[in-house]
Amino acid sequence: MKKLFLAVALAAFLPAVCEAATLEFPSDEPIASITIPDSWGPKETASGIDATSDDSAVYLSIDVADDKSSDKVIEDVFAFLDKNGVKIDESSQKESDGELNGMPVKNLDWDGTDKEGSVNIGLSILSPGAGKLLLVTYWGSKGTQEKHQSELIEMISTLEPAG
Repeated sequence: MKKLFLAVALAAFLPAVCEAATLEFPSDEPIASITIPDSWGPKETASGIDATSDDSAVYLSIDVADDKSSDKVIEDVFAFLDKNGVKIDESSQKESDGELNGMPVKNLDWDGTDKEGSVNIGLSILSPGAGKLLLVTYWGSKGTQEKHQSELIEMISTLEPAG
């Protein structure tokens, strides 16, 4: 995930996302927006949005939280991964800090496995302001996730505070 955020700077040189929609979420009181290709099947969830690449190699979700709900949302992220058979190798954890579109970012990355084999898992915490947090969850299959790297870079480069 760290490489993904570092590579966002390259996104300006990539072609525009074809057949994509800019989604503001949550729809009732937008905190942020992102452009996701239609082929990823983006949909609004109870706490944000999620999308999966057409070959199921990559899962991406963005949940909105605040100081009071962030621990619960993070617990839900890990429960979702566990429910889907994702096992995290906690000893592989890497941390980094950065900035994306003016928002401070803390990245946590791990190696792990799922029913298909080796995976990368990432959790990024962004602060768009107004006491809100964006929790970006990434889960990608090693060996097949790489073909989606340019799409991911382009999507993440469009993530910004609403307004």
